[in-house]
Amino acid sequence: MLYTLYPERKNAPDLDEALNSLQSIIEYRMQKSVDNQHKEFKNVLQNFFKNSNFATHIRQQTGEEINAEEFTIIMMALAPHILPHFFESVIAQYLPNGGDFPEFGGVRGSSHRGMLPTGETVQFVLAGRQLEKRLALQQYFTEAHFFYGSNMLWLEPVKEGEPFMSGRVVLASDFVEKILYGKETAPRFGLDFPARRITTQMSWEDAVLNEQTAEQISDINTWMQHHSAVKEDANLKNKIKPGYRVLFHGPSGTGKTLTAALIGKQFQKDVYRIDLSQIVSKYIGETEKNLENVFRRAESKNWILFFDEADALFGKRTNVQSSHDKYANQEVSYLLQRVEDYPGLLILASNFKSNLDDAFLRRFHAIIHFPLPNTNERLQLWQKAMPASLTADADISLRELARQYEMTGASILNAVHYATLQCYARGSKVILQNDLVEGIRKEFIKEEKSM
Repeated sequence: MLYTLYPERKNAPDLDEALNSLQSIIEYRMQKSVDNQHKEFKNVLQNFFKNSNFATHIRQQTGEEINAEEFTIIMMALAPHILPHFFESVIAQYLPNGGDFPEFGGVRGSSHRGMLPTGETVQFVLAGRQLEKRLALQQYFTEAHFFYGSNMLWLEPVKEGEPFMSGRVVLASDFVEKILYGKETAPRFGLDFPARRITTQMSWEDAVLNEQTAEQISDINTWMQHHSAVKEDANLKNKIKPGYRVLFHGPSGTGKTLTAALIGKQFQKDVYRIDLSQIVSKYIGETEKNLENVFRRAESKNWILFFDEADALFGKRTNVQSSHDKYANQEVSYLLQRVEDYPGLLILASNFKSNLDDAFLRRFHAIIHFPLPNTNERLQLWQKAMPASLTADADISLRELARQYEMTGASILNAVHYATLQCYARGSKVILQNDLVEGIRKEFIKEEKSM
């Protein structure tokens, strides 16, 4: 049987061939089971692997030297994504009158109407009833295997007391897209992935940072450039924990988020901001579960993680006076361990350093203060914020505005934005002093400050 799939794709014939070969292997195992023959079919499996161009394609996409068994497991997990009836069509040949075949394993999804493979399916196809071989196959679903480490493929957890291998074999959605279409799309924001990618069109020239702050930011850049060499050092690799942990603290609007985005842009790394409203849950254990989804995904992609308003998650532990205090402290303890184990750059941002638990502060490689800009820095911010397509009125003195009004970079940009809109509303090409001052006044009202 030949499956004609995705005719517009160059590797479609290779995929057809791989699916047909997988079907032949399953049929071979089914027939042996019916005939009560359970010998290993190593040569059959090796021929399937060696003669498959699609196996070469998957090796290129994963960067791993996968073996015949690993390729077969990937193909079994991939098949329902392409042909929902794939496994049923094979089993039906041996159960023409219907019925169940527990030895084959498999489960039904909540939305998917076809059969989804489980670890037991893998054991049946690759080992039959050979007990030693069935046990050996569990190695592919441990945390030590690259399937799990790269967040590519894993077994879905089962209820307490149920067999470990009865969990569904899950192939990561981004990996499915990668091997089928040769591209990866950004993960969709939601309950199962409570993080959003942040980007910026600005450059380091647009950022106005305090001299000491800029110097400490350069230390992060140094780590980004050379941390791989440190990891390969025969002595240091056993003593230095992976990753780099940084705290940005200071008033809102002083450039903390922009700096994180610029670091990502400079080193071509995706930066994901954790959405605390989706992370924190009133249900016990849910906060840790939500965070684990982000951490595991980020570890395999080498993302930069950015926790804004971090004191909501990383706040100080309290004396245990109730069960709520107990579980809140457990969350902090979990975060403490997870943050320390993250192998990439992790940035926490807070308006107040004192709100964070001391145990976190001790584990930061750098604590960087983003103070309110001084007069000279505010002047640079005003100059960089002014629109290029409009002309400033002769009455405008940016130096005087910088001297007179203590504002953050974000507030200055908002004031200029307001004045620019007023200019266009008048049909004019000249920004007026009054519009800038009115923009400043609105910013002061938001912050409950007097002019």
